[in-house]
Amino acid sequence: MKKFIHGICFFLLPLSIAVLSAVIYYDIVLPEQFNVVEGQPFHLDGPVSAAEVPLYGAGRGVRASAQLTAGSSYTASLKLLGVFPVKAVRVNVVDDRMVIPCGTPFGIKLFTAGVMVVGMTDIDTAGGASNPAQRAGIKKGDVIEGIDGAAVNTNEEVAKKVEQSGGKVMDFRIRRNNITFDVRFTPARSVTENRYKAGIWVRDSSAGIGTLTFYLPAGGVYGGLGHPVCDVDTGEVIPVSIGEAVPAVIYDVTKGANGVPGELRGGFEKGSLGDILINAETGIYGHMTQPPAAGSAFGGKPIPVAMKQQVQEGPAQLLCTVSGNQPEWYDINITGLKYNDAVPTRNMVVEITDEALLEQTNGIVQGMSGSPIIQNGRLAGAITHVFINEPHKGYAIFAENMLKTAESVQDAALEPAA
Repeated sequence: MKKFIHGICFFLLPLSIAVLSAVIYYDIVLPEQFNVVEGQPFHLDGPVSAAEVPLYGAGRGVRASAQLTAGSSYTASLKLLGVFPVKAVRVNVVDDRMVIPCGTPFGIKLFTAGVMVVGMTDIDTAGGASNPAQRAGIKKGDVIEGIDGAAVNTNEEVAKKVEQSGGKVMDFRIRRNNITFDVRFTPARSVTENRYKAGIWVRDSSAGIGTLTFYLPAGGVYGGLGHPVCDVDTGEVIPVSIGEAVPAVIYDVTKGANGVPGELRGGFEKGSLGDILINAETGIYGHMTQPPAAGSAFGGKPIPVAMKQQVQEGPAQLLCTVSGNQPEWYDINITGLKYNDAVPTRNMVVEITDEALLEQTNGIVQGMSGSPIIQNGRLAGAITHVFINEPHKGYAIFAENMLKTAESVQDAALEPAA
């Protein structure tokens, strides 16, 4: 009997540890709230299931999701394997959000709010090599917002103020990691150039090509790219002062290879699509002057946005432009899902399965970011990153995450002026 009991304990102990570890893991990675479309039940695929907590006073067997309208919320209990409690989450009932998927290329022109420090360089002073900016504590990736109380937004403004300083102490207003502070700064005179310099390289603008993801017909707001535009030298998100979205055309493709990302090569065309208001973690957003032109592969009709729990592992389609400016349909497979809100741009793992697209690009390449993913008639998400060593695979963002940012732009436009 003792051997039997010891055997049971030997079996149950690691099982209990495994269950406890899984419960802790899912408690961390699953968000505290979900959205569900009015009239639809809240459901999760996988080892964790959801059960609605009965509403007070509701009839027996009546589901909360069946009787609540948009704007309401209820509580659901998440359980591992339908048995072990994980956490209680809030479920918000929302309207079906309709958007027009795009898949068309667009040009991005950004002008920074302030100027970004992208590099350091020593100055040949009479006393030897010196870097006054580094000595003052300025770092690569810092944003210079102002000098001596006056705002600066261009490289020329910074250079002019430093040159005209006469070597006197200057006050630099610096933003670093969303914290703003002042730095006392003394320029140095270059012997060879005979002028005062700061010892920094700065950038005031950026440009590139990405893919439009969707357009909100109701407010004229668009979303694209699925991730922020970052400076090529610092890797920091570029703070936007003003920006413009312009038409673009793809004229060539550099195929991806293991260890080397490919690229869609294109150019800007005449005209303007609209402004760029936000360079956010989830993409580029602004207002369009007119609805996007319908591509040959899609009729321009609105479709609903999938809530994250509605996205499933399995087949889906990618709306993407790899030549010209007209998107086409391509087959992909969603192989992994991550609900964790901590990394909102890497929610799905996707694999390109379409032979035609693989022949043209060898998988996911730069410039495809923002290409919409359609599954079961809903906008599920958009491509964001490529796996460098497996170019046929990459990450994608949930469309729900992009929609949240786009609606914040729309809501801001509707707010009355103070």
